[in-house]
Amino acid sequence: MDLKDYFPVWDRLTVPQQEILSQSVVRRMFSKGAIIHSGEADCIGILLVRSGQLRAYNLSSEGRELTISRLFERDICLFSAACMMNSFQCDVFISAEKDSEVWAIPPRVYKAVMEQSAPLANYTNELMASRFSDVMWVMEQVMWKRQDQRVAAFLLEEAAIEGTDQLKITHENIANHLGAHREVVTRMLRYFQSEGMVKLTRGGIEIVNPGKLRELSE
Repeated sequence: MDLKDYFPVWDRLTVPQQEILSQSVVRRMFSKGAIIHSGEADCIGILLVRSGQLRAYNLSSEGRELTISRLFERDICLFSAACMMNSFQCDVFISAEKDSEVWAIPPRVYKAVMEQSAPLANYTNELMASRFSDVMWVMEQVMWKRQDQRVAAFLLEEAAIEGTDQLKITHENIANHLGAHREVVTRMLRYFQSEGMVKLTRGGIEIVNPGKLRELSE
């Protein structure tokens, strides 16, 4: 993959602008569980996901986590460059959910090119709007959906991402994604098991009736 694969407006940049971005890219590798970005005070630049999987999440004063976005191959992460955009100030943390390779474009470099290029600025604004929509969707789920619906939806999403109904995930991990207490998640999962929707195993969850889970999530 090249930079042009991430930016649909690449051909609308001048050759010098393309060269500046290409020469500034830094390749970085992160092991599963690594913290990549630590809130608003951190600013490592635009991240382009080459492989693996990243997770952007908010951290409450009580230490509870809430996933607001998950990023996969070919995704662009803006949360790690909030410092260069005055309208995009947010205290978001980013971690590697799997061993990941990313390209990082320094914030000062990207901002300089963005100030010269209207197409890149417009595309970046579109990305920001999309990310804000993701955040708003998560907030709506937290505010208006029952916990059992959210847990059911998460299990189905996780199965789709991993391509299997045999999920290697802990109750604590699910709670962190949903901004919930682990005890609440455990209670929901035990209820799902009693209803024949899942089977709980040591360090994992097997989905045995995805149709019933889907009905509940909707």
